[in-house]
Amino acid sequence: MISGSLVSTIVTIGNVMSFVFFFSPAPTFYKIIKKKDVEEFKPDFYLVTLLACAIWVFYGMPFVQPNGIYFVIIDGVGFIFQFVYLTIFYVYANNKGRKKLLLYLLIEAIFFAAIVLITMLALHDTKRSSVVGILGVLSAIFNAMSYVSALTIMPKVIKTKSVKYMPLCLSLAIFLDGSVWTIYYLMSPIDLIHPFGFYVMISTGIGAISGLVQLILYAYYWYIGENNVDDDAHHVLNPVVVVV
Repeated sequence: MISGSLVSTIVTIGNVMSFVFFFSPAPTFYKIIKKKDVEEFKPDFYLVTLLACAIWVFYGMPFVQPNGIYFVIIDGVGFIFQFVYLTIFYVYANNKGRKKLLLYLLIEAIFFAAIVLITMLALHDTKRSSVVGILGVLSAIFNAMSYVSALTIMPKVIKTKSVKYMPLCLSLAIFLDGSVWTIYYLMSPIDLIHPFGFYVMISTGIGAISGLVQLILYAYYWYIGENNVDDDAHHVLNPVVVVV
């Protein structure tokens, strides 16, 4: 039988990994601020993660999930990080980039508002467990999307045979975060942690695999490629394209 102390230790490590995951792109944005230009970088990954965090925060609200304060705290922090990243991107993007960013944010805001409205109405007219379950599964889906979205850089790496734009820091954070939380759900009674913890476990498992694939790809093309990586390349923003 798994001891409670071991599970608590994994939870602590998981919390740290979640914060590392959210913080990992910070050096990239420092580079953007320093150069005062977003260059070829795109904000897509952070848009996906912003929406994923927003959904998790809503899911964790007391009127939706009485025991979901953990999601509010962790993903609330993640939401703030993504908002700051996107604000920096907006400041240093050109006019075309700013318009696209605002359009995507508007679409996300409408989508999120629809989720909130439908959920609130359904909570009064439908069996509560069913509504919360659907929202939990939706949260897990966007959690997986947040992890997997980083894989879209792969075609560029393969085409150029260069890891210059491979987000190593982010890829490593995705692998560690996904792995720790997958282990946690495998070792714990899922039905006691989260009514639909199985789906969350699947999403974090996808994250672990996604991160591992990126790390293998990075190692391979770093070894055989041009290796034209500057000092900040380990922390670059994912140019193409979302936690528990």
